[in-house]
Amino acid sequence: MITRTSPSCQTENTVIRVAEVKSWQQLLSDSTLTLAELLQQLNISTADFATSIDGDPDISPQDFPIRAPAPFINRMVKGDINDPLLRQVLPLVKEHELTPGYTADPLHESNFNNTPGLIHKYRSRALLIVTKACAIHCRYCFRRHFPYEDNQPSRAMWAEALDYLQQHPEINEVIYSGGDPLASSNAQLSWLNQHIAAIPHIKTLRIHSRLPVVLPQRIDPGLLEILQQWPGKKVVVIHSNHANELDDSVKNAIDKLKAIGVTVLNQTVLLKGINDSATALVELSEQLFEIGVLPYYLHLLDTVSGAAHFAISDNDAKAIMGEVTARLPGYLVPRLVREEADKASKTLILPSL
Repeated sequence: MITRTSPSCQTENTVIRVAEVKSWQQLLSDSTLTLAELLQQLNISTADFATSIDGDPDISPQDFPIRAPAPFINRMVKGDINDPLLRQVLPLVKEHELTPGYTADPLHESNFNNTPGLIHKYRSRALLIVTKACAIHCRYCFRRHFPYEDNQPSRAMWAEALDYLQQHPEINEVIYSGGDPLASSNAQLSWLNQHIAAIPHIKTLRIHSRLPVVLPQRIDPGLLEILQQWPGKKVVVIHSNHANELDDSVKNAIDKLKAIGVTVLNQTVLLKGINDSATALVELSEQLFEIGVLPYYLHLLDTVSGAAHFAISDNDAKAIMGEVTARLPGYLVPRLVREEADKASKTLILPSL
């Protein structure tokens, strides 16, 4: 069993007590921070932020504000400006640099946004934008510029999306996305599930979510009951990028999902300065296996505006995965892929062996 305890949890017992008594809804509501608040919680000075990584202490990313829930922050190493969890949520001046080839819609999702709230890119799967809300704002997010204002969830909007699903019998799997779909209320998820389950050709429900990792309190009895009532196959794909994200609270959440028959997989984004080494990826796969999760995909970075500083070259990615493949059994090696605009499937990138 994982026994990792975050450094802040070892020394900041009052923080733990506050986090334990708050509901997941309150933790979600409290996850928006200023840069100064985030640095202060981690005992990092603005001077260190400015000099160590060329940060701007006065940066205020209003279009994509800082969001990170307390349970996730508690796993960061205090005083370490290069902590791999911190670097995923820390805004940098580099986000405002224009980089050729990086756009607001790198996957051309607007071309497949057939009805409000629904994206039908792959033949047998349809994706629903369940909510625009997230518990965490990952700075590399490929939907950071997504037009959520045109895809606001409402009963009228879902009627149109549900009608689209009814009219396309080739769709046998519905994917909940966002935002983060688990940031929605149990009532909203229950309503959606009931209507989608009534469509006979929908056999599988898949949920992509960071919340089991960054806010494991979200996996509550109400959600488990809703998922248990789904009549077909159910899959949850968690998003974890580093072994330090995984502790006993995450394992507990995964155990609850698996106990009701949910298949749990993980996908990772290969990120410069965060997990761009064979050792980091091997440790992640091993920790995932320890909590009962199989690695699924390792994504090359989507070329979204503001994220170019996270990019790894194809050659470096292939070399890293070559070493990962040599060090792990096949069932723990995620598939290295790139999602490309307008293609009918993800592109598999073979490692350098």
